[in-house]
Amino acid sequence: MSTDFIFRLVGMVVFTILGVQLGTQLGYSANTAPGGAPFSVEQYSFTIGLVGALIGLILTPYITTRPVRFVRKLLNKLSTQSLFSGLVGMIAGLIIAGLLANPLSLLPGIFGKIMPFVGVVFFGYLGVAIFTTRQNDLIGVFQNLFSRPGSQAAGSGIAPASPDQRTILLDTSVIIDGRIADIARTGFIPGALLIPRFVLNELQFIADSSDSLRRQRGRRGMEVLSALQKEPNIPVRISDIDVEGMREVDDKLVVLARQLRCPILTNDYNLNRVAELQGVTILNVNELANAVKSALLPGEVLHIRVIQEGKEQNQGVGYMDDGTMVVIENGRDYLDQEINVTVTKVLQTAAGRMIFARPE
Repeated sequence: MSTDFIFRLVGMVVFTILGVQLGTQLGYSANTAPGGAPFSVEQYSFTIGLVGALIGLILTPYITTRPVRFVRKLLNKLSTQSLFSGLVGMIAGLIIAGLLANPLSLLPGIFGKIMPFVGVVFFGYLGVAIFTTRQNDLIGVFQNLFSRPGSQAAGSGIAPASPDQRTILLDTSVIIDGRIADIARTGFIPGALLIPRFVLNELQFIADSSDSLRRQRGRRGMEVLSALQKEPNIPVRISDIDVEGMREVDDKLVVLARQLRCPILTNDYNLNRVAELQGVTILNVNELANAVKSALLPGEVLHIRVIQEGKEQNQGVGYMDDGTMVVIENGRDYLDQEINVTVTKVLQTAAGRMIFARPE
């Protein structure tokens, strides 16, 4: 028996009782009025009781179990750090609203009755919004307060973040690339993924481009970002934090990474070089992809399907399962065939790895 069905039965009983009581009162009122009523009190109670049972049977899950499930699903998407910051912000906002409640109640007329409630709602929301936006600074302050006085973190005024608590900035290129979603699901990226608002604005600008290819890439980035936010085990935050005096997105990312002492996740070669020169840690998706490719040595045998001609005369080209290109000498004669080849040389380039081989 499902939870929804149990709550439907309970709601049907409760609404039936309420309907009977309401019908009884309406019946007495109608029969005591001048001119009488066409129905008796029992008929009023029975009819409205049936209506209440029907309402309880249909609407109970929408006011009980469905909202609870929605709230649980929403909370699962939030990190512990965000929940803690939001709770502290709400408490701070309610304290401020409580201090202002008495002066606001002295306002003349209806304002004295409405403004205390408006203050509770406004300052509660304001506290949650501010504290969640600055949650990294808040957690750092708490870690600094409770760290030991002789530790290096206490002396420097900055608490070191553990691998599970660090923040990783996302670049626009790595969002459009799409592989970040699969990598994050594996659990190899510790910490929370932070997407500044200016990165999201650039992604939206690309998605609204007049060029069809750029528009498709931007929309794919939006879909990847949406998929990341729906993963309960991947904390993703979009922050309004900005860098003054900078116009380029890459420059803002580098400065922001230096301020937050966090790495940048990207596959942009130029951003990679600029950030490394300024001492910012870079997590390059392309380097990760090259690192996890299978290692091959000259003399090993591969089973490859030759799918196209190479640039040089009589060359054939095939691909391994991980996408590594295999250039086959004298492989032109084996087009659209699967053959065994012997590795002769492995060449590592900035764009990836190439394998040279010859047919056995």
